[in-house]
Amino acid sequence: MSEAEAATVDNVAGKLGFKDGDLIQEFGYDEDVDFDLRADIEELTGSELLAEDDQDSVDAAILWWRDGDGDLVDALVDSLTMLDDGGVVWVLTPKSGRDGYVPPSDIQEAAPTAGLHVTTSAGVSDDWAAARLVSKRNK
Repeated sequence: MSEAEAATVDNVAGKLGFKDGDLIQEFGYDEDVDFDLRADIEELTGSELLAEDDQDSVDAAILWWRDGDGDLVDALVDSLTMLDDGGVVWVLTPKSGRDGYVPPSDIQEAAPTAGLHVTTSAGVSDDWAAARLVSKRNK
């Protein structure tokens, strides 16, 4: 990876709002995740991403979600279990045209049922897009 590419990746993790000392829990990990983004988040926060079954209180959650992964509402509710008040959930989905693409409307529809609200979305890599979800009381 070139220095320019590394700087771009560094900016992505920072733009997601992660900072040194944050604990981030990861859901939906599989062989197709963006390993560069994962590594950047870990470098920026100074700690490894926590697994789905970890029981630590976390500042944010990332959910890798693909078409066919199951019930998005259930996955969103699960991602809230260890989330601190004011924490955010980033739903990462394959971009349009990629295997497992999830239309943004699916996230928009599932979020309110899980008690969440979509605030922003962004491209985070060549293959993945992200939607930021917060608790309806923490808009």
